[in-house]
Amino acid sequence: MPADPGQLRLLAMIDRYGSLAGAAHALGVTPAAVTQQVARAERDWQAPLVVRGPRGASLTAAGALLAEHGRVIDEQTEQAGERLAALLGRLSLRLRVGAFLAAALHLLPAALTALRHRHPTADVSVEDLLSDRGVERVTAGELDVAVIASWALPPEPPPHIAVHTLLRDPMVIVLPDDHPLATATPEGTPLRLDQLRDESWVTILAGHAAREQLDRAAAKAGFTPRIRFQTASYDLAQALVGTGIGVALVSRLALTRVSGTIHRPLADPPLHRDLHAVTRADTTLTPLADVFRDLLLDVADELRATWASQR
Repeated sequence: MPADPGQLRLLAMIDRYGSLAGAAHALGVTPAAVTQQVARAERDWQAPLVVRGPRGASLTAAGALLAEHGRVIDEQTEQAGERLAALLGRLSLRLRVGAFLAAALHLLPAALTALRHRHPTADVSVEDLLSDRGVERVTAGELDVAVIASWALPPEPPPHIAVHTLLRDPMVIVLPDDHPLATATPEGTPLRLDQLRDESWVTILAGHAAREQLDRAAAKAGFTPRIRFQTASYDLAQALVGTGIGVALVSRLALTRVSGTIHRPLADPPLHRDLHAVTRADTTLTPLADVFRDLLLDVADELRATWASQR
């Protein structure tokens, strides 16, 4: 017959305390409840298990055999509690962060510094991350926080994953600093995309969401970009613009202000990408994920204020 672990533990308690009342107290039930459980156990096992006497209770040979297994259950239960407490202690100090390059350069440092001052014993790791893998890495339990970007609709995570919007990152036009549109307009003057229809472009690789955004906007403006160079890196795109090879559409966050370039806001249509922090919806086991998300929001607020003051 299938063993009832509760009955095995009960017999172990009776053996330890030498009475039904002692076992009842240890288990947090009434002596009457213990008496009923013993009677049921004897029916289930079809053998006498407990001998009651004036000085308490003792086990029969059958009861003693079963009580040995009950003690093992108690020991394993205690060890499980101790190991879980140790694990939860480690998880409460753990933070595994993934972020795409621009976020890692411009959002993470300030947030990580603040986290180190608040939680100096935190066990933090950071890794490069492609935005389109952020949700799946958090879902798989491989990261506690993923900082990602979206160029169209925000990601649609499964129910147990939360997406927190941090910042709207406007796209800007990066030009060679001797370009006629740069020299003829004051700093901060917005440019329309159709003013760049005859330019050579340095673009993000085809198939990437950022490239699809440019292609859609250019088509709406009535032209197809003449692409001179494609890259996965905004940094490389800006370096190439500095050589005079063409113009590029770059996010404000990723601006490097490399020598030989200047940037202008984009008007008609304004374009942007959104930055998000992805976490599990329930961060009870990893509370630093919530702390770090709030720090990222603070850094994003400061960055937004800085951009507003530079207009």
